[in-house]
Amino acid sequence: MKIIIQKFGGTSVMNDERRNLAIDKIEAAIDKNLDPVVVVSAIGRMGDPYATDTLISLIKSTGIEPNPRELDILMSCGEIISATVMANTLKARGHKAAVFTGGQAGIITDDNFLDAKILKVSPENILKSLEEGVIPVITGFQGMTENGDITTLGRGGSDVTASIIGEALNAELVEIYTDVDGVMTADPKIVPDARVMDTIFYNEVFQMAEYGAKVLHPRAVEIAMRSNIPIVIRNTNSDYNGTLITNYHRTRSYIEEDMKLITSVAHINNRTQVKITPSKSNFESNELLFDNIAKAGVSIDMINIYPEQIFFIIDEKQDILLEKVLKKLNYEYSLIHDCTKVTIIGNRMRGIPGVMAKAVSALSKENIEILQTSDSHTTISCLIESQYTNKAVNALHNYFELGK
Repeated sequence: MKIIIQKFGGTSVMNDERRNLAIDKIEAAIDKNLDPVVVVSAIGRMGDPYATDTLISLIKSTGIEPNPRELDILMSCGEIISATVMANTLKARGHKAAVFTGGQAGIITDDNFLDAKILKVSPENILKSLEEGVIPVITGFQGMTENGDITTLGRGGSDVTASIIGEALNAELVEIYTDVDGVMTADPKIVPDARVMDTIFYNEVFQMAEYGAKVLHPRAVEIAMRSNIPIVIRNTNSDYNGTLITNYHRTRSYIEEDMKLITSVAHINNRTQVKITPSKSNFESNELLFDNIAKAGVSIDMINIYPEQIFFIIDEKQDILLEKVLKKLNYEYSLIHDCTKVTIIGNRMRGIPGVMAKAVSALSKENIEILQTSDSHTTISCLIESQYTNKAVNALHNYFELGK
């Protein structure tokens, strides 16, 4: 049995026309002697009747904030409706199909409602369905606790469902269908010559997701990477090959000479830069500071610690929480609002000198001030004022010739 996981996002199942295009992809897999397992998201996006955000707004209209357990129950309805409609559409096309909730598919989670962690997967029901010639249609984004409570896996959780089911079934491939042709070198709304990449490494797309590109849920990439299952991002509405995410694939292996130093440019808006002047410079005061920040639930990034000053960035939504901590500890501080973290990503920059200098040069030529930098083996990030985001992303994309 050669199993393929085919996950269809909200725009791919939003109406009868799109669902039938999705079924064309399922039938194409069957024609290749593959056994498809289908994973679906809720129908459509905010404003559509069964979209997850629409369901959330419905319960909040009561004026009473729902508790996380009950909100998970409500949010699971979108995928259940979507899976049932998709299964019936498959039946109308002459196929046998059966719907499975996340729990029925064997996805067991902890009880951290709204962002549950998967503990194990027991795919016996799915395997039995496949053996009987029935196409399983699984609700994405959800699982079940050992006590039988419905849980959801957080934003983008349907990608996680597809990857974890693929791992549990030892699938040949996971296909993620959406409304774009594949993973692009930058946001096409900002960069006119952004192009679809043919192949990309797991860790590169993981970095893209982490650094702001709306590509794929990072947990989905982690799962695929540890089990070495290739993922392909494809467009439901076209026959484009899409982007293969892997370490190696015999039909689209990497050719070292053709690989660029930089793969893509990603960015995250709405950052606030924090500059703190410690009253005294020692390990104990730093430990106290960061311990209190963590206890307040504030997530920090791009941390630079010097004897006389500490720099880091936060999501601007957490400004008030952070300021409460700093005032409580009597720290001198300043905030720079409306910042953007722009990041270049590339597996090949590992160990290559001068990449930071090139990134700085690209931005300097556009008179863009760099407020702060950070780097890893495969990424370089520059913090800039948000008013220069489009100019910065295009400058880096052009400098590293990503559109060619």
